[in-house]
Amino acid sequence: MTASVSTARELPRNWTDIRRDWPGLTAYQRFETTVAFLLTLVIAAVIVIALCRLVMTAFEVLIIRALNPLEHEVFQLVFGEILTLLIALEFNHTLQYVITREKGIVQARVVIIIAQLAMARKIIVTDLTAVSPTWVVALATLVVSLGAAYWLVSRAGATHESMP
Repeated sequence: MTASVSTARELPRNWTDIRRDWPGLTAYQRFETTVAFLLTLVIAAVIVIALCRLVMTAFEVLIIRALNPLEHEVFQLVFGEILTLLIALEFNHTLQYVITREKGIVQARVVIIIAQLAMARKIIVTDLTAVSPTWVVALATLVVSLGAAYWLVSRAGATHESMP
């Protein structure tokens, strides 16, 4: 069986399960699922718009203006938009777990990863020579803090999973 066939069968089964389980859900679970579904639609629209902007920017910068993609400003612009798209995709992927009731609404590890992606984007799009040293230290502190938080959450998850 090919991967595309199993994927095609997997998605409808999840939606079928949601419809089947809907009457047994509490009012709050229905509310949570509905909100997650609506957020998914909004994020999907953001993803489409971000992808269109990325394509237009890449075309304009690399083809029309014939700029070198290795120039710092071009790199900042294009990869900033790529990371924006990746952040939206990851957020939307996380919401799919909520809709299909595979995981709870708050997944701390995923939230930290999304924050790390946002920080990476901020570092890429910021001209570090144009900001104060205090700002750079604050940014570095945030990066280290997110790394420490991810390590702690991962460690706690590993400890929790190993408990009988």
